[in-house]
Amino acid sequence: MRLFPAAVLLMLAAACGTARAPVTADEFADRAREVAEHWQSSPEREPWIEGFVPLRNLTMELRWERVPRWVGRSAINSAWKLETELPAGAPAPAGLRWADGSTLSVPVLAAAAAYAGLSKPKSFADEKCPAKGCRPLRVVAVTRGEATVPSSRGDVRVPTWDFTVKGVPEPFRRVAVDPAAMGGPPRPLDRGTQEVSTYEVRAPAELQLSYRHGTCDTTYGARAYETSEAVVVDVDVRQDDVEFCNAMGKTDTIGVTLREPLGRRVVLDSSSGVPLLPRSDIRLFEFQNYDPRRS
Repeated sequence: MRLFPAAVLLMLAAACGTARAPVTADEFADRAREVAEHWQSSPEREPWIEGFVPLRNLTMELRWERVPRWVGRSAINSAWKLETELPAGAPAPAGLRWADGSTLSVPVLAAAAAYAGLSKPKSFADEKCPAKGCRPLRVVAVTRGEATVPSSRGDVRVPTWDFTVKGVPEPFRRVAVDPAAMGGPPRPLDRGTQEVSTYEVRAPAELQLSYRHGTCDTTYGARAYETSEAVVVDVDVRQDDVEFCNAMGKTDTIGVTLREPLGRRVVLDSSSGVPLLPRSDIRLFEFQNYDPRRS
C-alpha cells in the first residue's frame, strides 16, 4: 500500500472549456510585472528561497514492498501502541544541509512531539480497527537519525526521529524539524488558477514548460517576463470555436527562450503567481491542499 499527501504536485490546471480569453503581449507584461513585484515583497518568498519548505509529508513513506501487508492498514487506522520510553528533554538545534553546500540551523522537536505527529488519527481510513488484517503498531525503540527529503531549494539532509515497530523490518521515520521553523506553500495570487505546472531547464537560457489544456484548445506560444530575481511564464492557450467538445484535458510541453540564463531565479506562473518546481518534483507537492506543517 502506498500513501500520498493530498493529490499530487502543484497541478491546478485548466480543463477543457475553461481556457481564458486571449491575452495580448501588453496585458501579459502588465500581469507578469504585477506577479514579479508581488513575489518580491511576499512574506512567502524568503522561506521558499532561503528557508525550509518541505515538499513531502513529514512522516516518510516506508518501502511498502518490504513490509507486511497489515502495516499499511494499521498505519491508516493509526493503530499505534507505545511500548518503550521516549527520550526526554529538548534536543539541540540541528543543521540542515543542501546539495549545493548551503546550511540552515533549525530547532528540533522532542521525541514526544514527533510521536504525536506520527500517531495522530488520520482524516480517512479504509476500515475501522480492529479490522481483518489490522493489528497494533507496537513501538519498541526510538532513535535519532537523518534522511534526505525534497524541499523548495532541492534535496536537503534533515534530522529524523526513527520509530522501530515490532514485526516491521524498517523504522517509521518522522522529520524532526520543528514545524515553526518551516515555510508553507505559497498561495495563488488573486485566487488565480495555475496554468503552467512545471518547468525543465533544457539549456542555460531555454526552458521547457509543462502545462495542461483542453482537447479543443489551440496553443499559440509561450512567453516569459524577466527580472533580476524572477522569470514569469505564460502559455497562450485559446479555446477553439467548436460546437461540441469533450471534457478531456491533456498535458503538453512547450519551449520558451530567455534573454539571460535562468541561474538561481525563481520561475513563476503568470496566472496564479505561484513559484514552479522543476519537472522532476512533479509528484511531490500540491499548493492548495497540502501543507506539510499540518501533516
